[in-house]
Amino acid sequence: MRRSTRLFEIIQILRAADAPVTAEALADKLEVSVRTVYRDIAALQSQRTPIEGEAGVGYLMRRGYDLPPLNFDAEEVEALWVGLSMLARTGDSTLQQAADRVCRKIEALRDPADWLQVAPWGAPLDDPEKGCVPVVNYREAIRAEQKIRITYVNAKDERTERIVRPVALIYHIECTMLAAWCEMRNGFRHFRTDRIWSCDLIDDHFCGQGQHLRSIWQEQNQWETYAAAE
Repeated sequence: MRRSTRLFEIIQILRAADAPVTAEALADKLEVSVRTVYRDIAALQSQRTPIEGEAGVGYLMRRGYDLPPLNFDAEEVEALWVGLSMLARTGDSTLQQAADRVCRKIEALRDPADWLQVAPWGAPLDDPEKGCVPVVNYREAIRAEQKIRITYVNAKDERTERIVRPVALIYHIECTMLAAWCEMRNGFRHFRTDRIWSCDLIDDHFCGQGQHLRSIWQEQNQWETYAAAE
């Protein structure tokens, strides 16, 4: 791990902590020596990073550090809180983790709006231990404009293997759907992610085509048709 990355990680760990974090605990998380942690803390403090504490006691980050220069009013904070909480319904575990991190930053900015509660029921969590393909795989493929090979089982329990060019994700209340150009069907298709049994990135990209494909897909499809998966 590069030193700059390590310094950033120390800041993130301390910002998320509710109690002092010892140098030993930081060293374990970063897989470095305690002596290296001491040097890194000293370097951050010399750069006026508001880290408080000392060796043998632990370190804390002063609340409100490194926040974006934005002023949210009460209703904006509440809107953020509700919107981020609703990500739990998508089943996308990595988006949910990101939402948790943002919520912690909001708490550092002002009091949390935790009196606004959102029911978590929705799409099942994409738990790899239960055989689910993490939704983050599709998001990464869309960003990289990289083809994927999927094994898909439709509502009739018919299994097919396809190579697709993923272009978008649609988060419904009870499921997440992948919109993609299907090479087998030579057209756009929508796949429920909970029916995709396997997903592998292949060494074949469609660089520069993603936005064009998305534009065509948006022209051909309306919201009422998104629910129709193969």
